[in-house]
Amino acid sequence: MSKNVITISKEGYKADNDIRDFDLTIDATGEEAPDTLEILLAAYGSCYVPALRVGAEQRDVGDLGRIEIDVSGDLNDDDKLEAVEFTIRTETEMDDEQADEVVARANELCKVHDALKSELKASIAVESGAF
Repeated sequence: MSKNVITISKEGYKADNDIRDFDLTIDATGEEAPDTLEILLAAYGSCYVPALRVGAEQRDVGDLGRIEIDVSGDLNDDDKLEAVEFTIRTETEMDDEQADEVVARANELCKVHDALKSELKASIAVESGAF
């Protein structure tokens, strides 16, 4: 199984992405649409929600109810992502031990968390003069 996205940029730094039947515009400058790192942070937070829910069920905490995650990305001097911080708020109350167990399990389940490993590299082929 694989996931496929088609990214098209006709000019400038804006790219339109075809994802199944969905369109997503990303602008590296952040002027006309969310920038690339904002999209990454949104994907990370969005992926963490189901990971938290499943983790809570598997660790006998139950349904977490409403979940809000503030995702913050710290940038280095080259404007590259250096650190990510989550502030997670849940409707269901948990003690510190339960929260730690749920987060540990969510880290194991979150696909974006897993994809951010340093050994993941893109295999790149270039076909110039294609248009």
